[in-house]
Amino acid sequence: MREATHRARLPVAVSALTLILLAAPFIGLVMVTHWRDFGFADGDGSAVLVSLLYSLVALILIIALGTPLAWWLARHPMRGKWLIDALLLLALLTPPLALGLLLASMYGPYAPAGSLLERAGLVLTNSVPAFVMAQFYSALPYYVMAARAAFESVPRELEQIALTLGHSPWRSFLHVSLPLARLGLAAAIALAWVRALGEFGAVLIVAYYPQGIPVKLWVNLQNIGLSAVYPLLWVFFLVAMPLPLMLGLAVRRRHLL
Repeated sequence: MREATHRARLPVAVSALTLILLAAPFIGLVMVTHWRDFGFADGDGSAVLVSLLYSLVALILIIALGTPLAWWLARHPMRGKWLIDALLLLALLTPPLALGLLLASMYGPYAPAGSLLERAGLVLTNSVPAFVMAQFYSALPYYVMAARAAFESVPRELEQIALTLGHSPWRSFLHVSLPLARLGLAAAIALAWVRALGEFGAVLIVAYYPQGIPVKLWVNLQNIGLSAVYPLLWVFFLVAMPLPLMLGLAVRRRHLL
């Protein structure tokens, strides 16, 4: 009996240690922030506006292009589908700095697509379009994977019933698939939002200007010091995290019901 109790306590102790390790950096942020001298460095306000505004633009593009792809992958079996899955995983697993180098090699001023686009007046280095592009590429695979799982959770029988009742595939998608997958899609949007807003590596390579929150954090750290990082870091957490946290808890609560 004592041995069984001891075995039961071991997972609890390991779980408690893991939770403490997860919470430690956030507790440390509260402790090391200089609350009396709390203030923003020059350019922090514009960095916040840049990140918020252009990440919303990237998010709209991600939803518009990623949702049809996620639904198609969830509902249409085909040969060679593993190649698409491999492409999504490759984009998902590519390190941010490597992604930035790949974007520069394709869309840079001397790259194949970049030179053609620059002739048309679209510059994809150190510009607003380049900033949006880096966020788009970094967050798109996360959204597609999560949105695909949301659509796969919708029973196909309900979609087939809607088709037998005379609904077109488009109306079946709007009135059956989309409402039933809405919570998972909302979580996918929140995930893409945080991923786009927090992208550093790819943005640093192709769009050092205009400076968003991640690049400005790095600039503050290099030029001023660690104390100049904390105010902007708090803004990032307060702006980016509430929506994903609420949706994550809502999804978790739905699975428990």
